[in-house]
Amino acid sequence: MKRWLAAMIALPLSALATERIVSIGGDVTQIIYALDAQQTLVARDSTSLQPALATHLPDVGYMRQLNAEGILAMKPSLVLTSAQAKPSLALQQVEQAGVRVITVTGATQSEAINEKIATIAHALHREEQGKTLRDAMTTQLAAIPRSPLPVKVLFIMAHSGMNALGAGNQTAADAAIKSVGLINAFGDSPRYQSLTQEGVIASAPQLVVVSADGLNTLGGEQNLWKLPGLAMTPAGIHQQLLVIDDMALLGFGIDTPSALAKLRKVAEAIAP
Repeated sequence: MKRWLAAMIALPLSALATERIVSIGGDVTQIIYALDAQQTLVARDSTSLQPALATHLPDVGYMRQLNAEGILAMKPSLVLTSAQAKPSLALQQVEQAGVRVITVTGATQSEAINEKIATIAHALHREEQGKTLRDAMTTQLAAIPRSPLPVKVLFIMAHSGMNALGAGNQTAADAAIKSVGLINAFGDSPRYQSLTQEGVIASAPQLVVVSADGLNTLGGEQNLWKLPGLAMTPAGIHQQLLVIDDMALLGFGIDTPSALAKLRKVAEAIAP
């Protein structure tokens, strides 16, 4: 009888002690795992693909096409969301339903990585683990050369059902390229632009960067070089290509320092 009574008393206390978290944003989800707080997760958004274990969680949809009903169906006590999540109305509705919503910066700069970690660690009461992770990120970022290097880089975005686009300024790709001292070949154009023969040739990239998924969408490297004007650029002539995980490079999360280091290393190898 006493054991049964103790178990009944402990049950609600245990429930109160355990958060039910919905994570929105691949960068946010990875940090939760890195802080060893994944046991609190009950769902994630469709951009949360790393670590692979995260894909076993229920999916509440694409972070820029959220609906409150899908999130609330998971009965969360807390939503940790990237500031890039949309629409904001859906998150407001979640808050109005009595769920805490904590927004994590979506800034595309190296300094944002540690800000994200600090915000999430504080929300999860894992400040000590957060400090350890921030120190590791700071060390990795400090080791990356940032001196100007005259290498022009073209980041190409390719998704099923759309034409390939080149990343201009005001994009995460532009921020990543410039953060390691390189030149964005499409830097004079705003946001993502369609690839035209004239524009690509004039931009004269020496290195093309594309995600693995993007390359698959294009049908492989052979088809990549068939994009308008690309074969007539220095990158096309010398077949200078870097295939990289786009979330790592553009997400400004815990995988970003290694992705930036890889980009810089490849650029240094082809620098004039």
